[in-house]
Amino acid sequence: MNTNFTCRSCGEKHGELVLDLGNQPLANNLLNPDDLGKEEPHFPLRIFVCPACWMIQITDTVPPVELFSDYLYFSSFSDTMLKHSREAVHEHISDFGLGENSHVVEIASNDGYLLKNFVAANIPCLGIEPAQNIAKVARDAGIETVSEFFTTSLAEQQSGEGRQADLILGNNVFAHVPDTNDFVAGLAALLKDDGRIAIEFPYAVDLFKGVEFDTIYHEHVFYFSLLALQPLFERHGLEIFRVKRLPIHGGSLRIYAGHTGRNEMDASVADLLAEERSLGMGSLDYYISFTDRVEQIRNDLRNELTRLKAAGHSIGAYGASAKGSTLLNYYGLSSAELDFVADRSHHKQGKLTPGTHIPIVEPEQLLEKKPDYTLLLTWNFATEILAQQQDYRDAGGKFIIPLPEVRTV
Repeated sequence: MNTNFTCRSCGEKHGELVLDLGNQPLANNLLNPDDLGKEEPHFPLRIFVCPACWMIQITDTVPPVELFSDYLYFSSFSDTMLKHSREAVHEHISDFGLGENSHVVEIASNDGYLLKNFVAANIPCLGIEPAQNIAKVARDAGIETVSEFFTTSLAEQQSGEGRQADLILGNNVFAHVPDTNDFVAGLAALLKDDGRIAIEFPYAVDLFKGVEFDTIYHEHVFYFSLLALQPLFERHGLEIFRVKRLPIHGGSLRIYAGHTGRNEMDASVADLLAEERSLGMGSLDYYISFTDRVEQIRNDLRNELTRLKAAGHSIGAYGASAKGSTLLNYYGLSSAELDFVADRSHHKQGKLTPGTHIPIVEPEQLLEKKPDYTLLLTWNFATEILAQQQDYRDAGGKFIIPLPEVRTV
């Protein structure tokens, strides 16, 4: 039990350590080659669980302005994300009867990859995106975007200007916000009386089941279960009325919420709560074995890479992602083991991975350099990437998928 802990959801003063990943660099702080002589900041990366409300959270946060004011993750570079968002928009329009008199707000709208589908359907929408460089890309594409962090204050401002939302969306942002009570209060302030909220995030059950420790980095303050979210929403006059499991990002959850009592409760909520309780998520025993499982997989991969290098094989990597940064730094992998990391995003090419300083190159380098093996750091997009790199595989190249167990394809 850690006494230097205050739960960001319920205020409980004692927490239980779940996993300590050591001191880590900021996962999206890619370096330029001429940055190597400069100090690279590292911060403790630990997750705890609150035994009062079962909220899973990191304890050592970095100010959001250091993480998101200038950002290198552009959602449009993932075909999987584009397809997922397009399908989600069509589902929301159908489910909630959205039309030209509706108003949709997306929090952390990135480069407009999702909202462009509402624009195409002539449904008014607004993006809220704090990263100035990414917000500009969205505006250039014709998507109205406010370049600020989402807070209760901003929500009240938008609401006061008559811009309350019929639908508020937030995909892979909720877990990033340190003041989760302010965020949820903002949702309530911005939402029309009969409006709905649909939020997606990596699901804690899938994280623990798949040993997906690499989804832990400083941007992700929380790792949500429905058990922990229900009292948080209730605290602010909101009610989760439906949930949906999603395969994306190694397993995600979409929750639907509205003002308390305004929506019929779907059986999916009670069913998922019962499943979480049956797994033991309401007891400390569920969490405390996680470290042993993570260390076993780390040893398996390091042993495999050592064996391959000793046999004279060349090894590259694919996906200069945040999850890749966590894995590389915790495993202690660098250019001694991996020749390069290939990535589709031209915003990342020519830079170096955080902490481990492996050069990031364009995907075409896989065919040009032909490493015998490529460690797939973005294993959550394995189907998409394996298909894109079929020529490399046909030429004899093999991919190593690191989680939930080490395997070669």
